[in-house]
Amino acid sequence: MEEVKVIARSLMEFLDKSPVNFLAVKTVGSRLDDAGFMRLDPRESWKLEPGGKYYITKNSSAIFAFVVSTEGPASGFRIISAHSDSPCLCVKPNAEMISDGGVVKLNVEVYGGPILYTWFDRPLSLAGRVVLRSDDPLNPRTEIVRFDRPLLTIPHLAIHFNRAVNEGNPLSKQKDMLPVIAIVREAAEKNNMLLRCVAEAVGCAMEDILDFDLSLFDTTPACLVGLDEEFLTSGRLDDLSMVHGAMTALLETSSTKQTRVMAIFDNEETGSGTKQGAASPVLMQLLRRIVTCLGGSEEDYLRSIDKSFMVSADNAHAYHPNYPEKYDPTNHPVVGGGPVIKINANCKYMTDAESAAVFKSICEKAGVPCQYFVNHSDVAGGSTLGNILTSQIDLRGVDMGEAIWAMHSVRETMATRDHVYTIRAFKTFFDL
Repeated sequence: MEEVKVIARSLMEFLDKSPVNFLAVKTVGSRLDDAGFMRLDPRESWKLEPGGKYYITKNSSAIFAFVVSTEGPASGFRIISAHSDSPCLCVKPNAEMISDGGVVKLNVEVYGGPILYTWFDRPLSLAGRVVLRSDDPLNPRTEIVRFDRPLLTIPHLAIHFNRAVNEGNPLSKQKDMLPVIAIVREAAEKNNMLLRCVAEAVGCAMEDILDFDLSLFDTTPACLVGLDEEFLTSGRLDDLSMVHGAMTALLETSSTKQTRVMAIFDNEETGSGTKQGAASPVLMQLLRRIVTCLGGSEEDYLRSIDKSFMVSADNAHAYHPNYPEKYDPTNHPVVGGGPVIKINANCKYMTDAESAAVFKSICEKAGVPCQYFVNHSDVAGGSTLGNILTSQIDLRGVDMGEAIWAMHSVRETMATRDHVYTIRAFKTFFDL
């Protein structure tokens, strides 16, 4: 029980520090720095040492860390992949809009597939990346910003104006989801209101701000619930719980039989089709570069890939006690039941019988239970990192995750012990 509490506290701290993808990567990078990992510049020449610990970032929103094998350039890779992004609301340029009474609202755009009505009537704030003017137009400065206090809310329309709200409430992303931020006396006060706030937070002149990537987040901290604190509820469990698990396993294992890799991509929620997403060649190029820097050949790289295995870690749908009809009758994972192997006959996941057997054996060796998720045959499922990555690299691997409720809600729920089980399985995988 003490182990569960320690790991749960660690996860909650990580979640609270990581309200958006940029801050998640910054938090992971800080942990890697503290553990002695060296940050590499992809634009420079690399000198890698056997047993060395390194990492790179991409777009400030994806991060890739690795511990180099001591067994030579063709020894292979053990990879755990996850993603840093979660569905949210992003601020558009020229965002301020004024309405009657001087109420200022912000124009926002929906990112990914959130459960929209869960964002209403909550204390919200802003975080993300600010891009600043520099002496080199091709290389502007970047700052990460976070407003710790609540700045916004999206007020629901009162039931008196929509008596049928509890019978179904279609929402307009453009009309219904706009957050309010202030009341102004004069319309001119709204001009550059957001930029002024950002400039003050960053400590720069407003004129130096060229652009930004700002997202809304719920300021309510992660917390434990349940009579025995069995559950953890927070925003962004999908997929930051897997990021935390991969990071923890990488930092707390020591095997160098194969190169251990943690690959945290961005933009999974929108299809991964960016330079920092899983559909790009970023991981393939990193693995090839590692082999080359160790003196290996193209043949060594191909041999390494054939020896490798990847755990694609993205959360799974837990059996909901109020909606049993939504789930496959014999393959519905439960909260607290251990890591979930995800299978799809139409190859939406990279899992096959052989890779499922590998991960099941890892769980057995780790002393943790595991379970299966298969979609109800009348319900179409989504895809994730695994099958996207295999279009770039012919890796063996398995798609898995932790079973959670309310996936893509502003707050999701998981069982605390599942995270303990997952970390044990990840550490066993890295230490084999």
